[in-house]
Amino acid sequence: MIDWLRDAVFYEIYPQSFYDTNGDGIGDFKGILRKLDYIKSLGCNAIWLNPCFDSPFSDAGYDVRDYEKTAARYGTNEDLVQLFTEAHQKGIRIILDLVPGHTSEEHPWFKESGKAEKNKYSGRYIWTEHWMQPIPGHPYVAGNCDRDGTYYLNFFQCQPALNYGFLHPTESWQKPMDDPDCLATRDAIREVIRFWLSKGCDGFRVDMADSLVKEDDENKSGTCEVWRDILAPIRKEFPEAVFVSEWNRPEQSINSAGFDVDFYLDWPGNGYHALLRDTESGEDKSYFKKGPESDITRFLEEYLPRYTATKENGYIALITCNHDTPRPRRTLTPDELKIAYAMIFTLPGVPFLYYGDEIGMRYLDVPTKEGGYTRTGSRTPMQWDHTENCGFSKAKPEALYLPVDPDKKAPTVESEEKDADSLLNVVRRVLKFRESRKDFRSDVPLEILQGEKGKPFVYRRERMICMVNPSSKEETVELPELHGAAEQLIIGEIRMQEDKEKKKTKVLMHGGSFAILKVQ
Repeated sequence: MIDWLRDAVFYEIYPQSFYDTNGDGIGDFKGILRKLDYIKSLGCNAIWLNPCFDSPFSDAGYDVRDYEKTAARYGTNEDLVQLFTEAHQKGIRIILDLVPGHTSEEHPWFKESGKAEKNKYSGRYIWTEHWMQPIPGHPYVAGNCDRDGTYYLNFFQCQPALNYGFLHPTESWQKPMDDPDCLATRDAIREVIRFWLSKGCDGFRVDMADSLVKEDDENKSGTCEVWRDILAPIRKEFPEAVFVSEWNRPEQSINSAGFDVDFYLDWPGNGYHALLRDTESGEDKSYFKKGPESDITRFLEEYLPRYTATKENGYIALITCNHDTPRPRRTLTPDELKIAYAMIFTLPGVPFLYYGDEIGMRYLDVPTKEGGYTRTGSRTPMQWDHTENCGFSKAKPEALYLPVDPDKKAPTVESEEKDADSLLNVVRRVLKFRESRKDFRSDVPLEILQGEKGKPFVYRRERMICMVNPSSKEETVELPELHGAAEQLIIGEIRMQEDKEKKKTKVLMHGGSFAILKVQ
């Protein structure tokens, strides 16, 4: 496993909403450059930068028009390379967002592929053989090009799917995975990876990484084979480059496809969803919602088998949120988030902090922008201070990429820095503590000491015992007698009592509390 990931804590930046330096209402590379010291002050030593390549922005940059050119709204290739360089000088790594499954319909590859005359790009995308031939069960477009055929879509109409082949072709227009055209697609994506790694990029988060091979690739064996082939030479040339998959099945992505990290995504009904966003019933049943009883089992039943199966080969990434997910502040209070983040940051694996979550930015009900739809409310501008536009931009409010939170009490970095007990400063305390203790490195084993419904969640990372009580009730944790145990980090309030007769240490945890004890 790649050594620098052992201590990595990522900060996800949606570039158009982070900090605007030229007054056009859209964030830019120079804005990120100016805020590197702030990011480092959080305890983050790595950045995941959402798509920043040339694009028509029909899907906020996930419709790439040129993989080797940055979008002018953010700056030039040279500006991005400068960001790599100065971030590295401050001990911060940067990974970019790779979109390998599709391009924009405006990409030169697709324009060539859509021509009537056969050429080297004709097989770069998935086409049928006739303009009226449908693709049953899948989105497709007809009548948009001179070519006689319909083409397969991955998501929006503007995103034709790149051709990596079919595991078991059943139609004459379906190419096998080892077809020269499909191998050429692998080569093309591999060259994109090389291009940016050679300029100082530290790796990639890979969008929809499990979606390359089509049709009957249900267990993803074909897609895993493709990734092993793409990454094999890259690993030799750039041994420190990191690859993070948007997959949510680490047994496949890490153990079989060869990724270093896999995101634990927010899918309704899954273990991560149970922690922060379990609201479908009309009642908030999220684990971190302060109530009469807590139930960690819904998370552990899914998480532990995944962790056990992959811990020798890679890391699971727990996130506070991301650009596709409602901000946790939508339903949880800042005090509830303190407990949530403390647990997320102290479990094994590589944590990801979404910009603005550290101050408790709200999910806003705003109109869709660049294909965001319900996701748009999590993509609003960063709130730096209480000057105009919350310090994000000097543009007129109507020129902003998205509106800022209009609430006069909206959380800002400036206001929370003045409050020692703010969410921002608690995040800093927890991440700085994690940074200072080898016990919390990503690969340090996890031992569950207590994980039952209705009881505090207690786990151990080497010499550190972590205790989580998100409920509203005072709860007692009984541990074997802890001689010389010392309180290390406390959120809320706890009391320790020694029971000499039973040779037990009792820890009384107030409702809504988190504690780390150091033991011999």
